[in-house]
Amino acid sequence: MAHRLRPVGLDFVETAPVRLVFAREISAPPEAVFAALAEDVPGWTEWFSAVTFARPIGRDAGREIRLRGGTRFVETVLASRRPEVYAYRVDVTNAPGARAMLEEWRLAPAGTGTRVRWTFAADGAAPFRFALSRARPGLGRAFRGAVTALDRRLTGP
Repeated sequence: MAHRLRPVGLDFVETAPVRLVFAREISAPPEAVFAALAEDVPGWTEWFSAVTFARPIGRDAGREIRLRGGTRFVETVLASRRPEVYAYRVDVTNAPGARAMLEEWRLAPAGTGTRVRWTFAADGAAPFRFALSRARPGLGRAFRGAVTALDRRLTGP
């Protein structure tokens, strides 16, 4: 059953009880990476294998996302500053035990490419927090696979 989460601001990325941070350098330039993140929401299904459905809602102020396994999110975009940051808060989800979630993508030039840093910030009931902390290796693999696929998509074979 879907439930509404506590609204949080961008500062939650630093104060959340659970913070999972992953980073990787890719060849694509920051402008192209930012455009894929912020402007081509349906395209997420092409490079982030966990995402099965993605569409913008509310005049690009939000997103509807579905993941493999049936987890669903309705999100509000909190920051879209080209080409360095794209962040969104989860407002509604069917993830049990979740109370607040925010994801932030930070992009920085790295030579001719981009250093991509993804922070997954969350709060929830103790079992939810525990499950997230145990999911770190899997989320790290998902992140690495996603940004590698995104890089291939943006730079060609």
